[in-house]
Amino acid sequence: MKKYLKIGLILLAVGIVGGGGFALYMFNMPHRDVQSTESDFEITAANLVREYLEDPFSANTKYLDAEGESKILEVSGEVFEVSEDFNNQTVVLLKTSDAKAGVSCTFLTTAGPIKDKLQKGQQIKVKGVIRSGAGYDSDLDMYEHVILEKCDLISKI
Repeated sequence: MKKYLKIGLILLAVGIVGGGGFALYMFNMPHRDVQSTESDFEITAANLVREYLEDPFSANTKYLDAEGESKILEVSGEVFEVSEDFNNQTVVLLKTSDAKAGVSCTFLTTAGPIKDKLQKGQQIKVKGVIRSGAGYDSDLDMYEHVILEKCDLISKI
C-alpha cells in the first residue's frame, strides 16, 4: 500500500511541475505585434459594420483565420467619440452621426496620448485586430459596435 501511495505522490508532483512549467511557458509567450506586421485588409468603418450586419458568418470567414485569430485591418473613419476604458486605455468610436453602429477602437497604452490628438469629426485611419463584430441585440433593442483591439493611429486623413 505504501508503494502505491509513493508512486501516486510522485506522479502528482510530476503533473504539478509539468503543468506549472506549461503555464509559465504560455504566460511568457511573445504576444502578436500588430503594429509591425503588414495589414491584411484596408476598409472603411462603415463598410466593415455593414458587412457584419448583413452577414456575420461571411464577415467572420473573411476577417478571421481558421483558428479564429483576427487578421490585421486598417480601418478609416470619422471620429465620433473619444473616451477611456477601465484600464485607462483610449477608446475611439469611428462612426457617422446617422449610422446604426460603428467601430470601437481600443488603443494600446504604448500608443501614447492619442486622446489629446483627436477631435470629433476628424477623419483617421487605425490599425488593429477584431475582437467582435457588429450585431443587433434584440433584448436591449440596440446595435453593437465592431470592436477592434491592439489599435494604433496610422494617420489623420
